[in-house]
Amino acid sequence: MKFDKKTQLSIAYAILTLLLLLSLQNYFSTQVENVPYSQFRHWVQDGQVQRCTFIGEFIQGRVLIGGVDGNFRTVAINDPELLSLLEENQVEYTRESDNNWFTQLLSWILPAVFFVGIWMFMARRMGGGSGGLMSIGKSKAKVYMEKGTGITFDDVAGIDEAKDELLEVVEFLRTPERFQALGGRIPRGVLLVGSPGTGKTLLAKAVAGEASVPFFFISGSDFVEMFVGVGAARVRDLFEQAKKHAPAIIFIDELDALGKARGAGSFGGHDEREQTLNQLLTELDGFETNAGVILMGATNRPEILDPALLRPGRFDRTVAVDRPDVKGRDAILHIHAKQVKLAPEVDLHKLAVRTPGFAGADLANIVNEAALLAARRDRTSISMAELEEAIERSVAGLERKSRVLNRKERRIVAYHEAGHAMVGEILPEANPVQKISIVSRGVAALGYTLNMPLEDRYLMTQDELQDTMAAILGGRAAEEVVFNEISTGAANDLQQATEMAGRMVKEFGMSKKVGMVAHREERSQQFLGMGGGDRSYSDDTARLIDEEVKGIIGTGYERAKELLAEHREALESIVEILFEKEVMDGDELRKILTDHGVELPPRLKGESEDSVEKAVDTTNLKSTASAPAEAHGELGSSTNGNTPPPPSEPEGPSLGELPRPEDRDAS
Repeated sequence: MKFDKKTQLSIAYAILTLLLLLSLQNYFSTQVENVPYSQFRHWVQDGQVQRCTFIGEFIQGRVLIGGVDGNFRTVAINDPELLSLLEENQVEYTRESDNNWFTQLLSWILPAVFFVGIWMFMARRMGGGSGGLMSIGKSKAKVYMEKGTGITFDDVAGIDEAKDELLEVVEFLRTPERFQALGGRIPRGVLLVGSPGTGKTLLAKAVAGEASVPFFFISGSDFVEMFVGVGAARVRDLFEQAKKHAPAIIFIDELDALGKARGAGSFGGHDEREQTLNQLLTELDGFETNAGVILMGATNRPEILDPALLRPGRFDRTVAVDRPDVKGRDAILHIHAKQVKLAPEVDLHKLAVRTPGFAGADLANIVNEAALLAARRDRTSISMAELEEAIERSVAGLERKSRVLNRKERRIVAYHEAGHAMVGEILPEANPVQKISIVSRGVAALGYTLNMPLEDRYLMTQDELQDTMAAILGGRAAEEVVFNEISTGAANDLQQATEMAGRMVKEFGMSKKVGMVAHREERSQQFLGMGGGDRSYSDDTARLIDEEVKGIIGTGYERAKELLAEHREALESIVEILFEKEVMDGDELRKILTDHGVELPPRLKGESEDSVEKAVDTTNLKSTASAPAEAHGELGSSTNGNTPPPPSEPEGPSLGELPRPEDRDAS
């Protein structure tokens, strides 16, 4: 338990006062000698006792022995002759009540102090903060007055559409009469929706910096506490504060922690959360037209929010904060590059092209990682080498040169990665190869092949999916062609291939036997593609789907084997260089293939009209897009998104989604 400075001083003063009182009592109290009662009687009989006092069960007095006097105390015994003895020897005696004021005081104060301390401890523990028990219903929102965040829209890039929407909100607050003159009203709520790291909270900070109005920031998890009614009380207090400072903005981060859809079977803490949500709905509905208070919320799980929260009149606007395109990534990199010292040869546009699918947070992390690498190497500026290394760290994980493989395993890894690279480079619809490496990275990857697209993509044709399938299976195919046996290194490749083939059959209607029927599993509209679901088709259909999936995978595997067997000499040359250098870039790979007479497809930026006509049009454009940066690696280690998988569970493409332009998988 932590106390503030004022409380700590109060406790220190109380302890010092108590010690001072004890010291004074000891100082002023006279030393008293305890003696037996028989000794006391002898002193009385000898006339040495000057006076005595009866105090409860004790007798205290003063005795004079040999010209030296002193104080004594003895136990009072029921002696009928004592008073007569005292009178005969002319001893002055009195009686006092047993009432030590200091002892009495301590007996009252110490228990009180103890219970007050316990009460304060419990109040702080259950109050969920430094406000104590009496202020538990107070809002814990942080208030930024005017430009308190230090961030403006100049610090935001890559999400221009979302920025324009929020700029209009700022204008609402600055000049509301401009809109009210036409009969319009200020929107009551704006919901920011997007994947993690896309800049939702940064946008909110920019709004706070631009609006020049009070900005109340609070997390959705700060409302509900242990006590019943605390969440609703904090909602009321938050809106009361905002109304007092209107015009103002309230920003609730991670709104899904508070606004989760209500259900009939909720008990316990869920009832408290629903009560808090009900209060929030009431506050939103209770606004007057000119209240001048706008509620902003941010979430990456809009599908679980309560429908009553999302209806017009509460959250009037939903702003999608998506991953940036190449132009947006270029602008984001330029913003982050202002904070570091770059070498003159650094080409940020080239980095933007090489990082499809990276969110703003990922790009910021790359620049920071590059700065750390440059400092570790005692460089005076950040070069392209550090930035490219930072990208590889993000895609494939940390390089692990300490992991030493024996010669046989290195040969398997080399042929495996060479197989990925050759098939991916030869097939016209697969992504071109950027780099091949047999250096271990991440948790389980013993090598990787990095494929990069020439541009951002949002659709994939059937030919592109089939060529990508063959490239994914090229590693296992190379092992079988060369060694006539297979290893466990293709586990993740098979997982990716199975997932891709399953979606081709069940969702995209790319199987003649199954037909143009969507057999997608029910997932409760998961925004980020997370979570499983129940299938809505029969066992016979499931059996047919399995057969078609096997057929698609088998066809891709045979294509890869045929290509590798046909160009076996080129494969051996690639492996020989990989054994020597451990790393090979895409240009070197293409030169080797060309020298061996392999015809490579022309890859130009953009698509012809013929290829566009072949594009698969689905309702879920993003989920059908190709993987711009695929990194196929030994032992199935893969990353989907921008970071390596957790050590305990290396994963492939994210939970049922095909590789997307915003995804990069390293296997």
